[in-house]
Amino acid sequence: MRVLSVVLVLSLIAASSAILTAQQKISDDQIYDEVRRRLAVDTLVKGGALEVGVQQGVVTLRGKVKAQKQKNKAESITKKVKGVAKVVNELIVEP
Repeated sequence: MRVLSVVLVLSLIAASSAILTAQQKISDDQIYDEVRRRLAVDTLVKGGALEVGVQQGVVTLRGKVKAQKQKNKAESITKKVKGVAKVVNELIVEP
């Protein structure tokens, strides 16, 4: 009986945790702000002038960079932001 009670309590805790996690979904605005901030402060990307679009967790990057390394790094930084489901990298490399 005691084991059953413990299992029941643990199940309730797990279920409530899943509900709280679902309620804490990151909004597109929050994703946008965080992506912009991270790109702008990165010393390689220097992404203050890049365009960022977010729709349902899909982030689109647009603009021009001077090297392929910058394009790759911008995508890598963006993928690490919580809530990002996918990155569409439309950055153009123009030396």
